[in-house]
Amino acid sequence: MTILKSLKIAGLMGLLFFSCTPQKQAEVSDEPRDFYEPWEVLGPLFHDVQMAGVFPDSKTFVDCTPNRDPGAIASDYLALKDGPDFELKAFVSANFTPPSEPAIVASREESLKAHLENHWKNLTRKAGALDGISTLIPLPGEYVVPGGRFREIYYWDSYFTLIGLGASGRTDLVEAMVDNFAYLIDTVGFIPNGNRTYYLGRSQPPFFASMVNLYAQLTSVEEATIYLPAVQKEYDFWMRGSDYLTPDLSAVNRVVRLSDGTILNRYWDFLDFPRPESHKEDYELAEGLSEQARKELFRNLRAGAESGWDYSTRWFQDKADFGSIRTTEILPVDLNCLMFAVETTLANLYAAKGETQQSDFYTAQADKRKAAIQRVFWDADKGAFTDYIWTENALSAQLTLAGAYPLYFNVASDEQAAAQARVLESDFLLPGGVVTTTIESGQQWDYPNGWAPLQWMSIKGLEHYGEMELATEIKNRWLRVNDKVYQNTGKMMEKYNVADTTLIAGGGEYPTQDGFGWSNGVALGLMSDNVAY
Repeated sequence: MTILKSLKIAGLMGLLFFSCTPQKQAEVSDEPRDFYEPWEVLGPLFHDVQMAGVFPDSKTFVDCTPNRDPGAIASDYLALKDGPDFELKAFVSANFTPPSEPAIVASREESLKAHLENHWKNLTRKAGALDGISTLIPLPGEYVVPGGRFREIYYWDSYFTLIGLGASGRTDLVEAMVDNFAYLIDTVGFIPNGNRTYYLGRSQPPFFASMVNLYAQLTSVEEATIYLPAVQKEYDFWMRGSDYLTPDLSAVNRVVRLSDGTILNRYWDFLDFPRPESHKEDYELAEGLSEQARKELFRNLRAGAESGWDYSTRWFQDKADFGSIRTTEILPVDLNCLMFAVETTLANLYAAKGETQQSDFYTAQADKRKAAIQRVFWDADKGAFTDYIWTENALSAQLTLAGAYPLYFNVASDEQAAAQARVLESDFLLPGGVVTTTIESGQQWDYPNGWAPLQWMSIKGLEHYGEMELATEIKNRWLRVNDKVYQNTGKMMEKYNVADTTLIAGGGEYPTQDGFGWSNGVALGLMSDNVAY
């Protein structure tokens, strides 16, 4: 195959990391890597295929494999496209091979738990080099994909998948997954949204430190210290630019400085053009906007995708208008709890290696962040944690299930946790578990949908503060809807309708997917005693 485009990661990442800051060398590999970027190499063909809806799902085309040199395909397209007999769909079919998935036959003959444990093999992908040109970034070890349209590893999904793998006794696969993420941190400089080239502008909620903690429980803290350099490097990625923040420069990349000097984190993406895997959707949403407004919209859409909550009214200024998305203006309570967990993990790993000075430093950082979370994100009137809109110096009025994160990571005070528990019970508890938000918008991370990771965070967070009755009720309701759908379909789903358990979930940019990595992991975790997480 012809090599399409060779670029040095160090140069690319240096440009991306410091696009808004004074120049500074990025500490990443100098080895050249070849990336297939169809939105660039295919030129007008890429835009035309996506806008014509040749594939019902925009993600399919970026996952296709070119049958020959993509540059030659692009040239042939320009030469042929205006011919009287030209058919775009036929041209694509002749020049690209669509992604395939192994056939999985749904079965309801085994118990739900047995099905989940046996299903790991269907979701596991082999390590190794690629056969042909692809947007897939090869990984050194085996990995588990979510399922359906999600044919690659996904960052925050994998934490919840690892919970189930640990419960299934698959420590070997847990280690392989953590190794893969450490490899991405080492070679790319951070963990992308997924191991695809079109995800290289953004990450996802930083659960790597939590994965390392899980691995430590399954093995030992001493064995987990091998991942300390990767945890440190990822933390540096999320905090990059913080040294440049001043009263006159309040935000850079993923860090924001408040007026009192407190530094907290937000979601961001280095890029400001339509997401290749959702090119048509993003392009159409931006129609009629000025060039600057289009770039701001694309950045906020991408940052929303980094959050994992893509999409939710949580990120909208006008809850009825998708185009009002403003993710980068929001300090998310869940992200900052995750950063607290990273700081705590660094302190513990440095202590395990006898590096007292570094351990004390990150203990102090974690203590400062904990105090900031309790102060900045707490709405005393509502009795709940919510996001903070830093551009307005005000709390968001919208309550979401992200408010459970301070309980999960033991950040909340006892009084705050008790009040948050009552809000979870009164505002979020429904027949199938806890709902993501209370607003029905048509977005998938809103009412009436429930998602496995948020059930887990809510249940375990409540347990951490002794709210056992409510935690057990949520667990039982969630497992009942999981089992009910499994008995009816033989499958696990990406998300569930928790308001009306007779209906399937919906909303968002694509149909509900079955498989499904994190749903399987959380269900197995909830069925197990003393599970690692």
